[in-house]
Amino acid sequence: MRNQLKFQSIFIALLSVFILIPGFQNLYAQSAKKNKVRIKAQYIKVMNGEAYLDIKATSKIKKKNIKISNIELSVYNEIEDEQIKLGTTTTNMKGESRFVFKGLNAIKPDSINTYTIKISFKGNDYYKKASKSINFKNADIKAKLITKDSINYITATLIDISADSLIVDEALTVQVQRLFSPLRIGKEFNNTDENGTIIVPLEEGIPGVDGNLTIEVVLNDSDNYGTIKALVNAPVGIPIVDESTFDQRTMWSPRNKTPIFILMFTNILIIGMWGILLYLITNLFKISKSKI
Repeated sequence: MRNQLKFQSIFIALLSVFILIPGFQNLYAQSAKKNKVRIKAQYIKVMNGEAYLDIKATSKIKKKNIKISNIELSVYNEIEDEQIKLGTTTTNMKGESRFVFKGLNAIKPDSINTYTIKISFKGNDYYKKASKSINFKNADIKAKLITKDSINYITATLIDISADSLIVDEALTVQVQRLFSPLRIGKEFNNTDENGTIIVPLEEGIPGVDGNLTIEVVLNDSDNYGTIKALVNAPVGIPIVDESTFDQRTMWSPRNKTPIFILMFTNILIIGMWGILLYLITNLFKISKSKI
């Protein structure tokens, strides 16, 4: 009888532990200190191309900035007191994400022609909820290549589309598109004049594939307009001479492109070594037979 009561007590105790463990886990998760999330966002518009947000999510943990990966962010268009959800995006392993707008017609400005976009993170077991809002107006860059007195120039005009007006005294950067980092042309910043225009001479002797240069005119991270980029194809560069040795037999080529003289030399060495070995074996065989 005592053994039966003891067994029932142990069973009830174990059952209680299994019931209480999930509750303790939830309580611990709720009471654990969560880290703050910092969201950075930059609006970028490429003329005749896409308009998008470049988003970064980080957190300061133990005095180190950590990139937060694989979190879902919601993007909203805020108009007065209304929020319109535009979609969601997820950060990659670098804590970065790109949200592409389906054209500016898909979002609406407020009464003063300013677009307000909110990026929101709802939080999880490790990070607190966070949000970031950015504001920008719609602007365009109209850029082209002109030639005057045998000198090539890039001319660009900056226009506020919402106000249908020229943007004066705003700094634009002119640069040649390159694989790793762009090559800047002229001054570091070229401020627009009273006509909202800049004119920058192109330097001679810039190499390009088939002589074609891709010129970028950039309004970089403006407080009012974000980043706007216009691309101009300029066939005024010096054609690049192809010095590639990919199809040639060189010392640094793959093994199927090994130089002929190396193949001949190594094969002669191998054949020579095998010949010497066969000669020695033959002589040893003859010596062993002569002793018999």
